Amino acid sequence: MIPIPATLSEPFAVETLEFLRSSVPEPVANHCIRSYVYAELLVDQWHMRDHEEYRPLEVFYAVTLHDVGLGPAGEQQPDRFEVASADLACDFLQRQGADRVKIDRIWDAIALNTSTGIAHRRNLLCRVTAVATGVDFGAESDFVTDDMAADLHSRYPRLRTASSMQSAIVGQAKANPAKAPLASLALYLLTTENMGSDENIAARWGD
Repeated sequence: MIPIPATLSEPFAVETLEFLRSSVPEPVANHCIRSYVYAELLVDQWHMRDHEEYRPLEVFYAVTLHDVGLGPAGEQQPDRFEVASADLACDFLQRQGADRVKIDRIWDAIALNTSTGIAHRRNLLCRVTAVATGVDFGAESDFVTDDMAADLHSRYPRLRTASSMQSAIVGQAKANPAKAPLASLALYLLTTENMGSDENIAARWGD
């Protein structure tokens, strides 16, 4: 059985997860929660639990809220979905009374989560957010056994995660081309769709 972080049972997590689930479709919300579980596993894999940069609440907020821009509120934001997610997440945290320094670190981690080669070199929070969100699609996931993943998927089903997210990202880009700037994930997905490719985001455990 894959261990579920105790953080998810804490009182502050309830309203955070309610905000997540009210912001995005269920497949996206489940992806965010699974990614958070992977993030905590990565902290142990990297022997970083005692590292000065490991702040449990920041990992929780950054990873669980990293895709809140893939819902109706995010559609109204002018920027790419990663930046929209960062803005919406940090607006939520500000309403909860989080301090500015914490909010800035979380904003960076969310906004950079698809920026391979940048997030990995910033700090632990950026790195763990970027890697954990990719683990849910099979990237760098050797430490996760199929049995562990099956157990996690039984609690937070995939529900066509990859295609649901691709549809949301591409849909936003079509409605607002500014959301698909040069070298972005959105532009890549939009371009491959326009070329007639029917490939979804690669996923070790299927869609």
